[in-house]
Amino acid sequence: MATVQQTAQQLKAQLITIYPEQEAGAIAQEVLEYVLAQNRVQLSLNQQQEITSDQQQELKTIVNRLLTHEPLQYVLGVAHFYGLELQVNQNVLIPRPETEELVDLVIRENRGKKHLRVLDICTGSGCIPVALAANLQTEVVYGLEVSEEALNVAKANAAKYNLPVNWLHQDIFEDVQSIGLHSLDVITSNPPYVLEEEQQLMRANVLEYEPHLALFVPDTDPLKFYKRIAIVGADLLKTGGSLYFEINERYGQETCDVLLQAGYQSAAVIKDLFGKDRIVRAVR
Repeated sequence: MATVQQTAQQLKAQLITIYPEQEAGAIAQEVLEYVLAQNRVQLSLNQQQEITSDQQQELKTIVNRLLTHEPLQYVLGVAHFYGLELQVNQNVLIPRPETEELVDLVIRENRGKKHLRVLDICTGSGCIPVALAANLQTEVVYGLEVSEEALNVAKANAAKYNLPVNWLHQDIFEDVQSIGLHSLDVITSNPPYVLEEEQQLMRANVLEYEPHLALFVPDTDPLKFYKRIAIVGADLLKTGGSLYFEINERYGQETCDVLLQAGYQSAAVIKDLFGKDRIVRAVR
């Protein structure tokens, strides 16, 4: 029987064939934590613990999937986001750190306010509205999504934490009739923003497994979703209400211009932790 220590080394050696060394080590660690149901500290204390035959079989199945470039989060069925453990599958994008930055900004700027009315557009896994409902004093939170399969994932994530999010199954390019005019305090959105031409720059684990519906926009109309959501936001936000976008770093100023042309009082680009233009915040 192999020990935890030996198994960790074997996993890393297999994964290093397709991942950089540091990333391979981190993935091996997370896989072991998942299969053995132990945290990092417990594993470090149990280096000589033997792996059972059932655990070895589960590890083999997981590694075989990882070696096809399938993302770890899909293989394990979970993603960690803003202190939450969320369900994910191939019907939703895997939540990204930059989206956590957007959520953190919204929470910091709206903490202490009461009876907040919030809408997240293109909600996917529901990571944004679930995190906001968990961390702000909200009166109502909506999550809007065109994909029914994605919405099923979002519903499960809200139910896990017993958070009352109102899910809207609809296309944002149709009228949002279930929300009153000028009734919202906050709108958030991480819509599709990757150009089709940028596919060639993407890693296989993203391109082959994550839903293209949630990723890509036509090269000829890169701001398609931002233009539409700017108009919807102008109708649904209260005066002084805020809209927060996650954006393609190439289009920060252009996105601001779209919002200003739609009648917002102000619009500003905010850089992420890596200094990239990643968020646009506008005030109606």
